[in-house]
Amino acid sequence: MNYQDAFRTALDRVRQEGRYRVFADLKRHRGEFPRATWTQADGSQSDVIVWCSNDYLGQGQNPVVLDAMHQAIEEAGAGSGGTRNISGTTHYHVELEAELADLHGKEAALLFTSGYVSNEASLSTLYKILPGLIIFSDALNHNSMISGIRAGRGPRHVYRHNDLAHLEELLAAADPAAPKLIAFESVYSMDGDIADIAGTIALAKKYNALTYIDEVHAVGMYGPRGAGVAERDGVMAEIDIIEGTLGKAFGVMGGYIAADAVIVDAIRSYADGFIFTTSLPPALAAGAVASIRYLKDHNEVREAHQERAATLKALMRKAGLPVMPSVSHIVPVEVGDPVHCKLISDILLSDYGIYVQPINYPTVPRGTERLRFTPSPAHTDEMMGDLVKALENLWTRCNIKRVGGVAA
Repeated sequence: MNYQDAFRTALDRVRQEGRYRVFADLKRHRGEFPRATWTQADGSQSDVIVWCSNDYLGQGQNPVVLDAMHQAIEEAGAGSGGTRNISGTTHYHVELEAELADLHGKEAALLFTSGYVSNEASLSTLYKILPGLIIFSDALNHNSMISGIRAGRGPRHVYRHNDLAHLEELLAAADPAAPKLIAFESVYSMDGDIADIAGTIALAKKYNALTYIDEVHAVGMYGPRGAGVAERDGVMAEIDIIEGTLGKAFGVMGGYIAADAVIVDAIRSYADGFIFTTSLPPALAAGAVASIRYLKDHNEVREAHQERAATLKALMRKAGLPVMPSVSHIVPVEVGDPVHCKLISDILLSDYGIYVQPINYPTVPRGTERLRFTPSPAHTDEMMGDLVKALENLWTRCNIKRVGGVAA
C-alpha cells in the first residue's frame, strides 16, 4: 500500500467537497480587540477586523486578566510541573476551582485542560461510576459530548433537537430502574438557539434522571454574575452537573465541571482525561480567576454584548441578508453551499479586511453552510456598517440567495 497516496486521496476528497480548511495567520493587537494583523503566504501583512472569535467579550485583552497572568509567571514560573495527581496541583488551580464552584453555586468544581476534554472525560467516566447508565443526548450536542458518550460504551439515545416530547418518549420507554442522565447544551453555537432548561429539568425529575448541561457558549455572558443561561433562568441549583469553558467568554483556556462535591470527587478519581494529563500552567489559572471575578461584578459588559448582537442582526435583516433565527449572541448567516461559503470568506479577508471563517460540514449539516458572526462589545457601529456593506456587495457578486429572492 502506498500510504502517501492514501493521505493525498483523503485530502483531495475534502478539497473536492469544498470544505478544505485554510487557517489565517493572525496576530491580535493587545488592547485593540477585535483588530489583528494577517500575514499572508508571501509574507505581506495587513490589518483586519476579527468577526468570528469565541473570545466573546474581549476578556483575552482585559488588562485585569493580563496583569494577573504576568504576576503568576513572576511568582511561579511557566509550567505546572506535571499531572494534578503527581506534581501539577498548584494553589492557582485550587483557587480557580473554588471560584468556579462559587460562580455556579455548587459545592465543588474540577478543572480540565479544555472544554472538549471536560465533556469527553466526564461523560465517559459517568458510565464507569453508574453501571447500567443510559444517557439521553440532544441531537445537536457538541462533538466533545458525543465523543464522551460513545467512549463510555454504554446505552444511549439521541432525541430530536430541543424536542422535549421526543425526549419524554425515550425516557418513558427506558428501564425505570436504570440510572439515567440527560445531556444537553444551553446555547447551541451554530444556530444560536437556547434549550428549554426548566422543561428538561422537569422531565429529569419525573423520570429520576440526572441533568448534565454544557454552558460553554453561555458562561460569562448570561445571568447576573455570568454563570450562564441556567443562572439567568433561575434554575441553576436544579442542574446536577454544569460543564463550562475558560476559553471563550473568559478569554483564556481550560474546561471544567461544577457539581456536588461527591460527584466531582468521583469523576476526579476515575476520569482518564483528568488523571493522565499535565495540568494548566499557573498563569492561565490565574488569568481565569481574574476574568471570572471581573465578569461577576460587571454586568454592563453582558448588556453591551447583547446590544451589539441585536444591532448586527437588525442591520443584516434590513439589508435582506439571510440571518438564521437566533435568540442568543450568535449571528449565523446562511450560504447553503461550501464553495460559495469559502469564496465569500476569502474575498471578505482579501478585499475588505474582514475575517470570518466559513462553517462547513461536519460542523454543520451539508446544505446549511454558513458564516457565523460573533459581535463583541468592542465592535463599533462603523465596523458593523462596513461589514454589512461588504456582505451586500458579495451577495450580489457571488449570486447568493437573499431573503425574498436571488441576487442579480
